[in-house]
Amino acid sequence: MKIYKAHILFTKEKDHFEVIENGYIGVDDGHVVGVATDDSVFQCPEAEVIDLGDRLLIPAMNDIHVHAPQYRNLGLAMDLELLDWLDNYTFPEESRFADIHYAERMYRRFVHDLWRHGTMRTVCFATTHLPATRLLMHLFREAGMSAFVGKVNMNRNCPEALCETLEAAEQACETMVREFGDADSLVRPIITPRFIPSCTPEMLQLCGKLAQQYQLPVQSHLSENTSEIELVRTLEPESSSYGDAYNRYGLFGQTPTIMAHCVWTEGKELELIRKNDVIVAHCPTSNFNIASGMAPIRTFLDSGISVGLGSDISGGHDLSIFRMMVYAIQVSKMHYQRDKSKHFLTLSEAFWLATKSAGRFFGHVGSFEPGYDFDALVIDDSDLNHDHYSLLHRLERFIYVGDDRNIVHRFCRGREITEPAVIA
Repeated sequence: MKIYKAHILFTKEKDHFEVIENGYIGVDDGHVVGVATDDSVFQCPEAEVIDLGDRLLIPAMNDIHVHAPQYRNLGLAMDLELLDWLDNYTFPEESRFADIHYAERMYRRFVHDLWRHGTMRTVCFATTHLPATRLLMHLFREAGMSAFVGKVNMNRNCPEALCETLEAAEQACETMVREFGDADSLVRPIITPRFIPSCTPEMLQLCGKLAQQYQLPVQSHLSENTSEIELVRTLEPESSSYGDAYNRYGLFGQTPTIMAHCVWTEGKELELIRKNDVIVAHCPTSNFNIASGMAPIRTFLDSGISVGLGSDISGGHDLSIFRMMVYAIQVSKMHYQRDKSKHFLTLSEAFWLATKSAGRFFGHVGSFEPGYDFDALVIDDSDLNHDHYSLLHRLERFIYVGDDRNIVHRFCRGREITEPAVIA
């Protein structure tokens, strides 16, 4: 057993922080044994005690919606809406991942910068290219970080270079299950129809079948943009909503499911999300950048819907989940100006979205409760002039004005994660 001594902050519940000044966390076999104010509670005199001094110890970040192959496009074409942005920038860049050498260079940078920002677990899209997707999964495994990685499925409304056959999609899924199908692995596959406009009914049906057959989770996009929603109505006229279209193909909570954005979700679609326990990935910077709108996160939380945060690179321009907390709070304040009954998010709620709420997609992740994986960050905020501030105010200041240089240690399932290698 190892015992870490530091100022400990985490959120068991969304409404408040647990704060233990000069507290202790016992960690055994990668899992939290408990949190205490005295190390003698653990009754393990032979345990190594690691004193982290006047530093903050918090759960690591979880990014539940990000596009790994779009990392090079970070900050580009932020003056376009979704469909034009895809056609003119995103699809051309993703086509380059047929080149495995290019893929390795970009994916190594991506994994490195997730590490840099303190994101130890990720749910990400790759491309339709199986070799490059396998490579990304191996890079996560090599780094010791956790990820659900989706080889994207699409066969319409996309460039020929990214279009795949049903047979190729099925064979690729089987290959990934054989190689990465261990349920306890830190790196696992996830069924990933890009979104309904890029998948024929036959492709969607196949994705639903594969998810059920191999008991794989699902990720896609939902009700992000009004033009996209209109397109889905013409493609799936028998469905009562965008979400219902996924549901009819077995891609909406039949296995654990993340749907990104949900900016325009309401009524029956909102109720279907709640009923099927679909997790919403809130991506505030992306929603602003490509003119999608503002997702009603307070409404989702009040409705009992699970929500996590996503950077959604490269619709989003920032990989830091700490920044996503800030943006999520700011978006909720804009909603509050229109409806004072929908109070804006608090810091504890935003922190909970990034840690325990998002972490449940990975299992017992995102908190320091007994039995949870020890995913953690050690924050040295001494350069932020924290004298005379409470521990909560120190954490708040780090979230708003700190950066990756303040993160001095990173852990995933109990193992300290060192800096991943990159290729120049």
